[in-house]
Amino acid sequence: MQLDSPFIQLPVRFDADVLAAEIDALGETPWRPHPNGLPGNSALPLVSSEGDPTREVTWGPMRPTAYLQHCPYLQQVMASLGTVVGRTRLMRLSGHAEVSPHVDIAYYWRQRMRVHVPIRTQPTVRFICGDDEINMAEGECWIFDTWRRHRVLNDAVQSRTHLVLDTVGGAGFFNLLSQSRPFDEPTNGWSTRYIGPDATASTKMAFESVNLPAVMTPWEMREHLGFILGCAMPHPQLGQANALCAQLIHQWQALWAEHGESVAGVPAYSAAMTAFEQSLSACARQIPLHNQSGLFDCIKSLVCQVALDERMRRSESREPAATTGA
Repeated sequence: MQLDSPFIQLPVRFDADVLAAEIDALGETPWRPHPNGLPGNSALPLVSSEGDPTREVTWGPMRPTAYLQHCPYLQQVMASLGTVVGRTRLMRLSGHAEVSPHVDIAYYWRQRMRVHVPIRTQPTVRFICGDDEINMAEGECWIFDTWRRHRVLNDAVQSRTHLVLDTVGGAGFFNLLSQSRPFDEPTNGWSTRYIGPDATASTKMAFESVNLPAVMTPWEMREHLGFILGCAMPHPQLGQANALCAQLIHQWQALWAEHGESVAGVPAYSAAMTAFEQSLSACARQIPLHNQSGLFDCIKSLVCQVALDERMRRSESREPAATTGA
């Protein structure tokens, strides 16, 4: 999610030692290699699609895994954020390893914030976002701008472990956000509230259930395309890309008015998107965005790949053939 600042610190802090002890008690078995195969990166799923720790996808009903049930303080920490909880993992970065530079351009990240609570770290671990970098200290709570190019470097021997919670927000969370501190603002007069282990504290959480449209509405499509085009750098082909996007929105609006989310509209929706992607590919592959991503890749990821859910396509293929009366 694009933020006003590369890093924002929330006004809460937690007991990292207690969190670390709960994690240690789980043992090594639950840890899984990073789904993208990044060297030195591993994860322990706490909330995943349908509660299945082997499901690395970012769609489907997000539910707690069995591992989270064994961590009462971890549950308390997550519940204290007052947010709708999406995919959540413990992310571990081995000594002398890194998270390579990247931008989160997938649809899932367009409206989701990524909350970091460092549990095990050291002062030399550097989190770099855009042109800025910080060290997130143990027990602190941060979000960062995933739309900027970012990376993490661990130059020490010890591993770094963070609680990483994805969320669209919630009433309690936005209240915390209103009291937060951009990383480059002075801490004078600003403080964090300590939330220690409390057996009586609530661990009740709301979990994300809807995260992918069956058919993207034309209003959502217009918002995404306008956002990406607004991030484009000057380029001779940008005018043509704008025209193609406007044409798609008008076409999608008409199809939506005719079909909505009906399976009957799948062939027309699919044909419109295929033609758009082919035309855009021919003119927009060299258009850069200010975050060093490419315009075509971002539109493909944010719009083309998700405007029509694959489950809708499968439903359409299973529809019985129409019969005619005598």
